[in-house]
Amino acid sequence: MEKGRKTEYTVIGAGLTGLTLAFYLQKAGKTVIIVEREERTGGVINTVAEEGFVYETGPNTGVLGNPEIAELFSDLDGLCELETANPLSKNRWIWKSGQWHALPAGFIPAVSTPLFKVRDKFRILAEPLRKKGQDPFETLAALVKRRLGESFLDYAVDPFISGIYAGDPNTLVTRFALPKLYNLEQNYGSFIRGAIFKAFVARDDRDKKATREVFSARGGLKMLVNALEKAVGTGNIIKGCQLVSIRPAERGFITEAGGGRVTVSSDKVITTTGSYTLPALLPFIPQEKLLPVTRLRYAGVVQAIAGFKNWNGRDLNAFGGLVPSKENRPVLGILFPSSIFAGRAPEKGALLSVFLGGMKNPGMIEKSDAEIGDIVKEEIRETLQAVKGEPELLRVFRYMHAIPQYERSSEERLTCIDELQGRYPGLILAGNIRDGIGIADRVKQGRNLSKQYTP
Repeated sequence: MEKGRKTEYTVIGAGLTGLTLAFYLQKAGKTVIIVEREERTGGVINTVAEEGFVYETGPNTGVLGNPEIAELFSDLDGLCELETANPLSKNRWIWKSGQWHALPAGFIPAVSTPLFKVRDKFRILAEPLRKKGQDPFETLAALVKRRLGESFLDYAVDPFISGIYAGDPNTLVTRFALPKLYNLEQNYGSFIRGAIFKAFVARDDRDKKATREVFSARGGLKMLVNALEKAVGTGNIIKGCQLVSIRPAERGFITEAGGGRVTVSSDKVITTTGSYTLPALLPFIPQEKLLPVTRLRYAGVVQAIAGFKNWNGRDLNAFGGLVPSKENRPVLGILFPSSIFAGRAPEKGALLSVFLGGMKNPGMIEKSDAEIGDIVKEEIRETLQAVKGEPELLRVFRYMHAIPQYERSSEERLTCIDELQGRYPGLILAGNIRDGIGIADRVKQGRNLSKQYTP
């Protein structure tokens, strides 16, 4: 029995956000207990070694998009090691009309690529002259068509959004889903002018840590989770806690879990779990008051892992390939983990991670493993010319609440979060319900919260 524990902070959820937050709270001299539903830490992050392959069953990579993620690895030095992507995997492929094309990485390639229509290529020249948008709720689709043209939406932004959000650019709002892109136009009047200006702005040493490189931890992202768990201390993480609920106390909050097995009193409680968990976690808040948060939509995603011990298809000299919706294929894209990081497959083999479903094809998640397997094998044969043999390893994973969709309702959700935190001092609602969905975003939020709520 673990009744009656006391701490300054209770963190709900031992995913990357919760672990990072607890780690930095402890570094600030605070006491923390994490309450976790599962018997393991990491949330959706998990790495598996099997039959000579090392694969991720959740996020495959992160991006060094802010200093906080680089600093976390430095702070965990000796417990895990940052691994950046093989430079040869920088290419991104886009499928069009029966073949892969490299996604342009600059102005000249964008003009010469067959991905975009000629009239839209000419539109690039006039992009700096267009007026900036006035609608704060403009969708990504509307923004891109307005500034660049429809073919850029179809063969650049649509597949990109499939790869990041598994979402629909017609419903994702730029200000919330891609705030940096939104700010380029709002602050500089143009994507091109903004990119040029930022390229010449001097960055300090801390900002230079955000290299935009693709990364993992050596041995897999689970190594980062393991390092955080060790640093926080297993005694401060209570796992296997089903039926968690929080209630206000005379001072602070009481968290009960595991059918009364665990009772934790704390001054502050921070939730880092999905919006769909909040009604059960916070029974003292009327359900209608939580609606702006709980109506957040999530993309359901299927990930299939295919491992080949002797790869016989085309050279996988890229990060992976994305499939635009316009091409009407059953997959969102195929990632090439064995091209990105060393040691993910046997020497002559290949490891592929195939993604299906998302907001535009939600029925895919209902298909059986056998049906998913048949689709995946056919896609690999057709798009990667793997004509001989089948994968020695084939695993299927489903995520009903894989990726939150930052749509028009986001402003109402964020306002609601602020109001609830104001009404119940010491309650903090965090996680991917706000502040971004990527690995670096989760680390930054955890780090920032640790600063915000410590004197």
